[in-house]
Amino acid sequence: MKNVLVVCTGNVCRSPMAQALIRKEIEDRGLASDIAVDSAGTYAMVDHPASGGSINAMAQRCLDINAHRAKQLTADLVNQADVILVMEERHRRSIFVTWPRAIMKTLLLSELSGDHAGIDDPYGGEQWEYDQTAEIIEDYVQRGMPTLLKRLGVVPKN
Repeated sequence: MKNVLVVCTGNVCRSPMAQALIRKEIEDRGLASDIAVDSAGTYAMVDHPASGGSINAMAQRCLDINAHRAKQLTADLVNQADVILVMEERHRRSIFVTWPRAIMKTLLLSELSGDHAGIDDPYGGEQWEYDQTAEIIEDYVQRGMPTLLKRLGVVPKN
């Protein structure tokens, strides 16, 4: 089984949304038994649920992230991951400082689709900001899925 790890700051907004969207794309391709998707935060709000705005944005896409609980990024998570997807350059730097060998498997989510852009944190913002962030993440996930599967060495079944 291959492992994808999605990282943001608090693990209550962007990474839970990205985790759910990546998992959906993987399931749609019949690869749920081949690829696991997890998320964590560089400064996680440990055991907190996903933010209400993130829950609402995912519910609009028929995805339920109510069971999500934030967790801190750890050496075990980094070591188990085949690909680490971060939301901002500062997340990549944070991983590099602590786990330098992980740099080769760490990418901005946007880089999967050929872009190089950070994704702003909607934490504490209005619902429209969460919705906008979800749209950005969804676009990067959909456009970047072929690249992600190639990096993982996984061939789609559907």
